[in-house]
Order: sequence, then structure tokens, then C-alpha cells
Amino acid sequence: MTTPKPPAACLIGWPAAHSRSPLIHHYWLRTLGIAGGYVIEAVPPDDLRDFVLRLSLRGFVGANVTIPHKEAVLDLSAPDARARAVGAANTLWFEDGELRATNTDVEGFLDNLDASAPGWDKAEEALVLGAGGASRAVVFGLLERGFKRINLANRTLARAEALAAQFGPNVHPLAWDGINDVLPRARLLVNTTSLGMHGQGALEVDVARLPPEAVVADLVYVPLVTPLLAAARARGLRTADGLGMLLHQAVRGFELWFGRRPEVTAELRALVEADLTKT
Repeated sequence: MTTPKPPAACLIGWPAAHSRSPLIHHYWLRTLGIAGGYVIEAVPPDDLRDFVLRLSLRGFVGANVTIPHKEAVLDLSAPDARARAVGAANTLWFEDGELRATNTDVEGFLDNLDASAPGWDKAEEALVLGAGGASRAVVFGLLERGFKRINLANRTLARAEALAAQFGPNVHPLAWDGINDVLPRARLLVNTTSLGMHGQGALEVDVARLPPEAVVADLVYVPLVTPLLAAARARGLRTADGLGMLLHQAVRGFELWFGRRPEVTAELRALVEADLTKT
């Protein structure tokens, strides 16, 4: 009688070697005492369909999905409401023999804010910078939490208008040069662009114009403390960083694959921080 192999999940991307997901999931497997595995699978776009449709045959109970495959896997699985609304999936798992898909960036964003700035969602108006894939997850989450007005600013106004049209009347497209007019009303400011990231341009936003009770979130996590977060903290504003979102978005996938819900701990954060900052 053969002993069944421990469950294993993977990360599907092209390229994918930069991901910190193995570090996160191996930490949880170790601390929870679960026999299991998590590996990186570099899959070029032309091979994606075959790889995903044979995921179980390859010995995987599920997968994370990263660029450039997040949109393509929707047609290869059964996406839930979040994945359909966001237009992208980052987590695959099997349920009743069917390959399902979801987008845990939504709960990663929400759970990180809950942990970093409790009560943040008592506000009604937000300002979101950027109209890409990450922005879609953020907007969906804010609508879930009942925000009455989400101002969506993008350098290309047409992209903000297209996203607003998809999500309905509570989302208001905004030209980039209109940001200063909205800041005094925004109780939540979220940067979903790459501005402020190492090697990218600066994000020039005057946080002094925000109200004193505002919360500032930045999805960038390299550097750990972006210029936006540093300026917000200097003003005494509450903040939520991109690393926290990265950790929280991983929770549900692990639970779906391995049957235990892990926790985002200070020890795990320190482990990933050390990896991000090593030279």
C-alpha cells in the first residue's frame, strides 16, 4: 500500500522567481505542523491552459496565480463573484471536483486595513489613485464595506471612466489634476499605482490636505515605508502598508488548500521584511 503524497500548492507566473509566496506558505506549514508543499511554477502564456487543466494530475491541490495570468485563468476555472467583478483571479482550488477561482486581493486589502487602522470603514468617502488591476480589487472591497463615494483618479482619465462605469454610481472618475480638490474630503487615501516604488517615479500627493482622521494605504511594499506612508505618519495619520496586504491576501488560499486558517503574525512579518531588505 502506497502512502499518499502530502498536499502541495504552487504559484503560477511568468516570471515568478521573485515571489515571496513560498516563504509565507512554508512558514505556515511549518508552524502549524502540516505536511505539505508550495513551489513556484514558471509557466509561459502558451503553456498556461495545459498546465491549469492538468493541475490535479500534476499533484497540486490548488495554486496562486500572478502576472501575466490573472485574467486568463478566469476562462479555465469557475470564478466566484469577486473574481468576476475584479476581472482577475489569484487563487485556484478544487471543490467537489471542480476547479474554482477567487481574488483574495480584496480580502487582503480589507483585512490589512482592519488590522492596521480599526474603524477605518466608518468613513464614507475615499480617494483611490490608479485604475489598474489592483485598483479594481480595492474599489470592489470599498463598495463591499459601504463607501458612498469613491473618487478614482488616474493619469489617463478614460481608464478611470471605464472602471467607474463597471462599478456603478458610487465610483467617480477624476482627472489627476483634480486630486487636490478631493483630498480635504477623503477619509481614506489608497495608492494602487507603482509610483513611490523603488525604480519608479515619485508620487506627489500633499497629505497635509487630508483631514486629521484620514487613513492612508499604499499597496507598494518595496520600499516597506514609501514616501507617501512616511509623510502620512509624520502628520500623525494612521497607515496600512503593502506588505500587510501581501500577507493577508495569502491567508484564504492556504486555508482552502491545507484545511487550516493561518494567522498573520509579527514573526511572519519580520521574516518577510528581512527577506525584502536583504542585499
